[in-house]
Amino acid sequence: MKNRLKEKLLNGEKVFGTFHGIGNASLVEIIGYTGFDFVLLDTEHGPYDVVAAQEYIRAAKVAKVTPLVRVKDSQRNSLLKMLDVGACGIIIPNVKTKAEVEAIILDSKYAPIGKRGFGPNSGNSFLTGEFSGKNLNQIFEIHNDETLVIPQCETKECLDQIEEIVALKGVDGIFVGPYDLSVALGCPGETNSPLLIKAMERVIDACKRQEKFSFIYCQTLEEVKQRIDMGYNAITYSMDSLIFVEACEKMLKTMRGFTRNRERE
Repeated sequence: MKNRLKEKLLNGEKVFGTFHGIGNASLVEIIGYTGFDFVLLDTEHGPYDVVAAQEYIRAAKVAKVTPLVRVKDSQRNSLLKMLDVGACGIIIPNVKTKAEVEAIILDSKYAPIGKRGFGPNSGNSFLTGEFSGKNLNQIFEIHNDETLVIPQCETKECLDQIEEIVALKGVDGIFVGPYDLSVALGCPGETNSPLLIKAMERVIDACKRQEKFSFIYCQTLEEVKQRIDMGYNAITYSMDSLIFVEACEKMLKTMRGFTRNRERE
């Protein structure tokens, strides 16, 4: 039940992950073996749901990479099922208001913080004997402490209330979606727009004041460096399909270069 990602963050380490969108347990396992700190299973835009996600979570744990899930929405079942199949944290997209986040906390955290429903499942460790000798309140406390609940700031409404949202007990951090947020701010895709940079800094400041974790998505290595310099704790770099495309393009360019060199000889 120990959340290695949270442990690294508390130790002040910068952590790195990537989105898994393709939908394949072996690929999740490979992502883990490369040394990423976390893999973010994307059930908002990805083609898979709970049963498949459970397999990917198991694959991640085999490879010792922390599995987070971006749920498809903030409805109770969307949150509960991914937690029950073993997600070590959830990212909630399209958040707009403090009230919405309060409802998310109620559904995602056990008592006394929330009202998450109790259902024994191999994914949430209740059937493994890991909690042998502990009463239910102790088990709830461990789960609440080790499971990350991270709303995604990608709307102007969320940004406008970010200080209040971050301050809520039960919110472990904020994930910034810069592309959707740039659209919401009227500068679509302009990741270095002063408006977007100011918004990113506002999120960082809010997280630091409340000692919460700050996550952000980066599309390029240049962006990774910029966001590290800004102070973000956790970087989600690109996604598996885009990384594969980039690797193939680079490889093919090199191989075709060999051919052109041979033709000139």
